[in-house]
Amino acid sequence: MVSIRCKMVVKAELDKLGVHYGAVDLGQVELQEDLSEAQRKQLKAALLKSGLGLMDDKKAILIEKIKNVIVGMIHYADELPPIKNSDYLSEKLNYDYTYLANLFSETTGITIEHYIIAHKIERVKELLLYDELSLTEIAYKLNYSSVAHLSKQFKKVTGLTPTFFKQLKDKRRITLEDV
Repeated sequence: MVSIRCKMVVKAELDKLGVHYGAVDLGQVELQEDLSEAQRKQLKAALLKSGLGLMDDKKAILIEKIKNVIVGMIHYADELPPIKNSDYLSEKLNYDYTYLANLFSETTGITIEHYIIAHKIERVKELLLYDELSLTEIAYKLNYSSVAHLSKQFKKVTGLTPTFFKQLKDKRRITLEDV
């Protein structure tokens, strides 16, 4: 689950099944009771109709948690934490970063760092479209060492400079689910 809409769909499906739950966060649900096999099948089918899935595999769940921590860190925090991404992920998930990085790469086919960069660039696009912050402020907010570094990475990923992107009529944003 990457968006608020996903959380709403999950809550609605749980409510339809009469399942009592606590927190519904991105990628996980705190159930207050065990699901029967019939409820599990119904929930899985209902979620699939909405383009969502039910995960049982511990590694898949951990991958989803990694993605959710990254999305939360980049898209929903006011500023990125002032520590290295590897330290932040290890701290949040209570796993060694090397294990997380290897598992993520093997499962998704991209590195955690590339996943972070893709999300940072999407966040830069969003902030450019809001037109409330200068490029310098955006670079600072997203922990880039300089505007030049942000611009170089932006151009490498999008093929455009941030300034040219901002001038485009077709804003070329990607939904979080598709990053």
